[in-house]
Amino acid sequence: MPNHSGIDAVGRVFHALADPSRRAIVERLVRGPAPVKELAGPLAMSLPAVMQHLKVLEDAGVIVTEKHGRVRSCRLEPQTLRTAERWLSGQRTEQERQLDQLDDYLKGT
Repeated sequence: MPNHSGIDAVGRVFHALADPSRRAIVERLVRGPAPVKELAGPLAMSLPAVMQHLKVLEDAGVIVTEKHGRVRSCRLEPQTLRTAERWLSGQRTEQERQLDQLDDYLKGT
């Protein structure tokens, strides 16, 4: 995997969510924590490949993994997703402001 040390926290989240398999994992975890085997079930890949995807999500702070006995479980870290959501919202707000200015200009106000 490439070195992403120069990417900020929001960039790491978007990188982690760029892959459809990782998005599927996140979509499942929205319903609540799950063991790794359950997360791997619907994915057409080996368990080691799933573990690599989980590591990317964990390194980005999107999920937290915990081991209870022999079972490794994952859960979402909602604060990390909120940070990315706030960034997106800020971009949308700025774009809407610019479109409002263009609208005012075109209307001659």
